[in-house]
Amino acid sequence: MNHPLSGLRVVVTRPKNQAQELCNRLRALGARPIIFPSIAIVPPEAGGPLDQSIAWLRSYDWIIFTSVNGVEHFWIRLREVGPSSRTDEVAELFARGRVAAIGPATAQALRQRGVSVHLMPTEYRAEAILDEIGDVTGERILLPRADIARPALADGLRAKGAQVDDVSAYRTVRGEPSAAAFDALRAGVDVVTFTSSSTVHHFVSLTQGLDFGDPLIACIGPVTAATARESGLRVDVTAEEYTVDGLLAALHAMKRDVA
Repeated sequence: MNHPLSGLRVVVTRPKNQAQELCNRLRALGARPIIFPSIAIVPPEAGGPLDQSIAWLRSYDWIIFTSVNGVEHFWIRLREVGPSSRTDEVAELFARGRVAAIGPATAQALRQRGVSVHLMPTEYRAEAILDEIGDVTGERILLPRADIARPALADGLRAKGAQVDDVSAYRTVRGEPSAAAFDALRAGVDVVTFTSSSTVHHFVSLTQGLDFGDPLIACIGPVTAATARESGLRVDVTAEEYTVDGLLAALHAMKRDVA
């Protein structure tokens, strides 16, 4: 059982610059990962709503980060337009407001930058914030996240009486897999992994009309799984914990069940 995924050809649809960790973990489990970046992450326009929100950062009661991408791109703009990226000055900048993070990876990305995390919901999805954040009537909340993020969190916070600035910290666009990646797909694969709804949408677009067998579909959580089903895919594996660790554990369990 040292290599529970031995021999499986597993497609990784994350952005190319974020795929390596998952690929390494898959190789350690005996799988043969295929990098097929169905999405790419690009920054927002300079001088846009994110920059304006950073200028008024001290006015927010809550700042909610929903992904590592949101943290990383927020800090890119913070270095450009903020007073400093030094840890002590960043901590002072965040001193008035409380910070929430969706998932342990997002929380760790914030802590590495000297920011305390006051809330991480027990369920790693954006809407879980609504159940745990408490009374936010009259409070100002900043949501720096993807341009295509679902509106449920922002709408829910507004329904609780908060003033919400929902700004794009990064843009998600269709990726550009290499010719070799398409060839690897055509050769047949065993599993396709999806870590967000956008990876599903763009994978389906990129592979329309392409024959790559009948692989198992593995999703990082129920929102991604729902998107996959809406896109006409059969979902075989859904992680119980909505993290890369959870996805790998679900794949391990899947392999054990069919062995």
